[in-house]
Amino acid sequence: MKIRRKRVASRKHPPLPPSPNVSALEEVRYCLACGGPTVLRQPDGDGRDRQVCTQCDRVHYENPRIVTGCIIETEGGLLLCKRSIEPQDGLWTIPAGFLELDEDIETGARRETWEEALAKVHIFGLHSILDLPHVGQCYILFRAKLEGDAYGPGEESREVKIFPKDSLPWDDLAFPVVHTSLQLFLEDEEQGVRCLHRGAMLWSGEGGAYDHSQFRLTAHRRESFASVDEQVLPPSEGSA
Repeated sequence: MKIRRKRVASRKHPPLPPSPNVSALEEVRYCLACGGPTVLRQPDGDGRDRQVCTQCDRVHYENPRIVTGCIIETEGGLLLCKRSIEPQDGLWTIPAGFLELDEDIETGARRETWEEALAKVHIFGLHSILDLPHVGQCYILFRAKLEGDAYGPGEESREVKIFPKDSLPWDDLAFPVVHTSLQLFLEDEEQGVRCLHRGAMLWSGEGGAYDHSQFRLTAHRRESFASVDEQVLPPSEGSA
């Protein structure tokens, strides 16, 4: 059963920077505490340059942001969402987005799944933890199955569709990290195992910043689970 819902444009994925050496976060030019101008310098006892207020000495730290979501398996295949917002409007992805300050990772994954695919899910466990240093992000993805048969396009999706596992839209996937995550998922399935994958997605800095061929997965580690039939994780307190 599909559910349809009015879409409201927003931005969950910031545009990639023009170089892998450029910070993905915005430069803080004025202090968030007193409004004074900031300068880039290394604070005492720190090993990195930071934006520091010239009036009150507040240090404005830039730290990676967490993206969480679900790889959703059904009897017919895998559930994907066609994006209705930039970047990568019109391309396919899994339901995922930035973790909010007031929620745990699993709750965030459930919320993103509801917001983008109007679906409730059983979460079985972690699938991957993949770092994207060039944009200051860390993707934490879960393996999940639909709870019931209801799904449909949420606010940021044009369409939600279940693709057979042998017919995924590889050439029309929105993000290289999604491409890699789905590849790892299918490799595990072929081998009859369930693994937690850890590693870093490194961009070459050449070609398109959304071109999967310009990325390589480094420091890849597989941690196998004892059984493919794992217990369903109960919903976190406050999750949808």
